[in-house]
Amino acid sequence: MIHNDTREARTEAVRALEAEFSELINRFRRVITENANRVSPGMLPGAYKVFTTIVRQESVTQSSLADLLTADKGQISRTVRELEHLGLISRTADPADGRSSLLSPTPLGLERLEAARKPQENTLLTALADWPVDDIHNLARLLHALTAGVTP
Repeated sequence: MIHNDTREARTEAVRALEAEFSELINRFRRVITENANRVSPGMLPGAYKVFTTIVRQESVTQSSLADLLTADKGQISRTVRELEHLGLISRTADPADGRSSLLSPTPLGLERLEAARKPQENTLLTALADWPVDDIHNLARLLHALTAGVTP
């Protein structure tokens, strides 16, 4: 009987965690949508993700970008053209492969991204302002274990 109580308690705890993750994901989606609109009015979250991935990589081929995002190469190609048209990224010849080009953020793109992120810059810091630092470290450790699929 203890086994069932333990299993039920675990199931209940996991369901509560799932509900909290759902709320966190919803909040994160709102932030991404707002940031995308601040970078360029009407920009979709998917284009924002492509753009921020290019920024993180600093210089990446379109094929590598599609692999990184596990996305359709045709959709990536359309999004890259849109970002290029907006002046957020530039395309230069890939010295390693003349048939390919490297995608990089432009100074305008970096400026727009920084301005878009500014309103949320301190959100997490503010939300955790009253938390003990050990609790913040513990949360980070536990989330890492969860995403890595290991037991903490």
